[in-house]
This record gives sequence, structure tokens and C-alpha cells, in this order.
Amino acid sequence: MFEKYLNHPTFGLLTRICLVDEQRGLFTTLYAQRLFFLITISNSGTAPGGLQFETVSRNDAKLVMENRLRSLRRSGEDEEHVTLQTLYKRSFAH
Repeated sequence: MFEKYLNHPTFGLLTRICLVDEQRGLFTTLYAQRLFFLITISNSGTAPGGLQFETVSRNDAKLVMENRLRSLRRSGEDEEHVTLQTLYKRSFAH
């Protein structure tokens, strides 16, 4: 798993927490890690740079990660599951 960063026009540098599917990822602000975004790669040309930023609540971000963890566990992707479990604990254990 590698780190992925995007620049948000208002909130600055975002870092990817996890992939949701082939076209979407869950991102958070790099330093505060309190704002969460679902970012979709759009091929429709409606979004600048082909990206759509959707702000999500902390609870929704937590749910997205829990769903991804279940998916990884079912598919047997143990290494990615362990990495994401660590990120989950760091992001939502407080």
C-alpha cells in the first residue's frame, strides 16, 4: 500500500486513508485528520481535474472504513487488512 495525496482547493493537502472501490477513495486532511472526503475520479468531465470532492462526516468515514475492512477480510487480503486496521485505530480510536 502506498501513500496518495491530493490538493483540495480550500482545505489544502489531503491524504488517502483507503480505497473504497476502483473510482473512489476516502481521504482526510493531512495534518488535522478531522475532515473527511470521498473523492471520486470522474470521467464525465463535469468536475475540474476529473475529481469530485464529497465531504463526509466522521461517522460516515468510519462506516466506509469498516465496510472496506470487512471486504478485505472476506477476500483474504490479509496484508492490506492489517495496514487498514492500523489506520482505522489511529483515525477513530479516540
